[in-house]
Amino acid sequence: MFPAPIRVGFFLILLLLLWLPVAISVQQFLSHDQNLVTILTMGWLFILFFILVRVTGKLIYQQSYPYQNVGLISNGRNVLEGLQGLGIGLCLTAVLFVLQGTFGWLNWQENAVPFWQLILEGALTGIGVAIAEESVFRGWLLNELQQDYSLTAALWANSIIFAIAHFLKPIPAMLETLPAFPGLVMLGIILVLARWKTQGKLGLPMGLHAGLVWGYYIVDVGELVRYSNTMSPAITGINGNPIAGVMGWIFLLGLAIWLKSKH
Repeated sequence: MFPAPIRVGFFLILLLLLWLPVAISVQQFLSHDQNLVTILTMGWLFILFFILVRVTGKLIYQQSYPYQNVGLISNGRNVLEGLQGLGIGLCLTAVLFVLQGTFGWLNWQENAVPFWQLILEGALTGIGVAIAEESVFRGWLLNELQQDYSLTAALWANSIIFAIAHFLKPIPAMLETLPAFPGLVMLGIILVLARWKTQGKLGLPMGLHAGLVWGYYIVDVGELVRYSNTMSPAITGINGNPIAGVMGWIFLLGLAIWLKSKH
């Protein structure tokens, strides 16, 4: 069998070749509505991803249940672990902002968007992002890495690749948001540990990821906070991003230690 970098590269190239014709066609016909273009092209990308996971799992790895192999297991325990993660992610986000408000580092504002809309949109965004990204990074990619490398090497490789994938942007923007990179690596480590904690299931990492995205969406899109500038953004988070500051790192580190102790 080919080494992991070649297997991963081949899978991604095949995925891109199948995705591009449809993506280009959608862009040409619907260029007036970029939001719809994004929804359709990204939706098609993840449909293709799940098809390829099934095809490669059955044909190359001779797996009877390819989706279960990447952690997509439909049982009550996995659902409960997902709900547990969702609650933890939401609570951590809330506690982080409430604590900073208590310290006087931010002031609470009236929501700029109806609260029911924030909750609904945040839930859909968080759950959608979590299902897609956890299936890719903690599911398929982690499996490929673990076949060839030690658990420690797979953990770090997966987390760094996850951070780089979220950090691909123009160089000035990358430099401006550089403190977010270690936060993204820490988040990647947490989500790998969450999968290991539950014997390879994706419910807990999906729930954690969804809860963190959902909580931050409510605060950010709803414009619920305004920083008072009494504390450096290096502490509270560059550009208001919690994982781009020391406070966010502390919370992530605490979560990582808890998951590691339970592993």
